[in-house]
Amino acid sequence: MDEAITSLRSAPALVPSRAGAGLKAVHYQTIIDNQPDIGWFEVHPENYMGRGGAPLRYLERIRADYPISLHSVGTSLGSHQPLDQNHLRNLKKLVDRFQPGLVSEHLSWSHGYEWFTHDLIPLIYNQEVLDLVVSHIQQVQDYLQRQILIENPSSYLQFKQSDIPEQEFLVEAAKRSGAGLLLDVNNVYVSCRNHNWDIEEYLAPIPAELIGEIHLAGHAVQALGDQELLIDDHGSPICTAVWELYRNCIDRIGSVPTLIERDSNIPGFDTLYKEVQFAEHYLQSSREACRVSTR
Repeated sequence: MDEAITSLRSAPALVPSRAGAGLKAVHYQTIIDNQPDIGWFEVHPENYMGRGGAPLRYLERIRADYPISLHSVGTSLGSHQPLDQNHLRNLKKLVDRFQPGLVSEHLSWSHGYEWFTHDLIPLIYNQEVLDLVVSHIQQVQDYLQRQILIENPSSYLQFKQSDIPEQEFLVEAAKRSGAGLLLDVNNVYVSCRNHNWDIEEYLAPIPAELIGEIHLAGHAVQALGDQELLIDDHGSPICTAVWELYRNCIDRIGSVPTLIERDSNIPGFDTLYKEVQFAEHYLQSSREACRVSTR
C-alpha cells in the first residue's frame, strides 16, 4: 500500500487538500472569466471522450489554471463480464492528456453482455465478488499505470447472499488491489439511514491512510409507506447532518481533498461556491487544529 500511495502523491498536478467542485458546462465561462479561488475541479471523463468539440476546449482552458480529478462512472468494476477495453482506452487518453491529480471509480456495476445502463447497480458483498472486484481494479490500475480511488455507494437494498459488511468489503478491496478510497460522506449517511446501520460502526474499520478524497452532496427524502427512504440525488443542498458527519470525519482523518457534488438542479456558480467555501472553512479548521497539536 505504501508504494501505491507514493504513486498517488507523485502524480502530476496534485489535487490539494482543499475544497473543490464538480465542473459543469453551465459554469465554464464563469470560471474562465472570474478565476475563483477554488482548490480544484472534478469531471466525469465519460463526458469528454469525444474526439473534439467545445467541452474538451473548455476543459483545456480550465485545466491550465486548476488541478483536476477524473471521476469515472463507466468502468463497471463489479461486472462479471470482462472490462470494456474501449472505455479503458478512452479513459487512458484523458488521463494522459490532462494528467489529473486523482482518478476514481464507483464500487458498482453497469454493463453486461451487449447492454449498458447509466445506473450504478449495487453488488453482492461476498468473497467471489470481492475477488472479481480486486482483479478488475488491478487491471484498471495496470492499464492506467496509476492508483485509483474506489467510492462507497449509496444503497437502497441489501442482498441475502452478502456476508461481508460493506465497509469491510471496501477496505479489503483497496488493500488487496493497492487502490485508495473515496469516502462519500453523503452516501455513508444515506446508506446508514436506509439500512439502520450505525454510522460510527461503519466508519471505524476504515483506515485514515486509505482515504484519498471525500465527496459531499445532497439527498432527497422520499416517503415509503410509513417510513422514509433517502435518495442520493446530487440535486439538493448538503444537509446539516451530513456537514456534521463531514466535520467528524476530517477531525479523525485530517484534511483531505473534498468535492462538492451537484449533478442535477444545478444552481448558479455563486450558490455552489458558497458550499465550497463552507467545506474550505472546515478543512482550514482541521489544518489549524493539526498544527496546534504538533507544537
